[in-house]
Amino acid sequence: MAILKNLAKTTAIGTLVVAASGVFNLVSATDLSVVPSGSYTVDPTHAFITFQYSHLGLSHPTLSFDDFTVDLNLDSDDATKSMILVSIDPASILTGSPIFKEHLTGEDWFDVVNNPEIVFQSTTIEATGESTYTVNGDLTIKGESKPVALNVTVNAAMNHPITGKPVVGIDATGELLRSDFGLGKLAPNVSDEVTLSISAELNKVQ
Repeated sequence: MAILKNLAKTTAIGTLVVAASGVFNLVSATDLSVVPSGSYTVDPTHAFITFQYSHLGLSHPTLSFDDFTVDLNLDSDDATKSMILVSIDPASILTGSPIFKEHLTGEDWFDVVNNPEIVFQSTTIEATGESTYTVNGDLTIKGESKPVALNVTVNAAMNHPITGKPVVGIDATGELLRSDFGLGKLAPNVSDEVTLSISAELNKVQ
């Protein structure tokens, strides 16, 4: 009797797993046409903006920002007609050290008192694959605007399995020279080249 109960329990669990897998396969896709066009904004609990550089060739510090927005005006029929706006509060930089944070937010670096915002505004979007894009735009730091290209991957587009609302998940990376933005101090010992990364879930604005 116990064997029959365990067999029934195992079969039921297996059925639930298969059913759940089928549901997630059906609702998740990298094809943006499965979600509606319109405005999407970042889910602050599932979004990260980081940057990495080389320190004397000894280490590769990875720093991040805690206060930012990522807004997407999506054309789900033609993603290349979409627009992306990223706004970052540089005072929210996370360094792992209060002394280092004070150093980077001071006037020799981000000078957050006089420059309270970092902005990336897309200008053009080019499709490079089924779910990949090059997003060209203008990055403004400390009053200096320079063109930067982000390589963007659409991880998934779906109706969120918990909220039931449209959501898009993306990863983006780009390279820049910090000296282009008045942040070239100590280069090349501290690398001029900086890698910027964004990973974010964007919810449809209702």
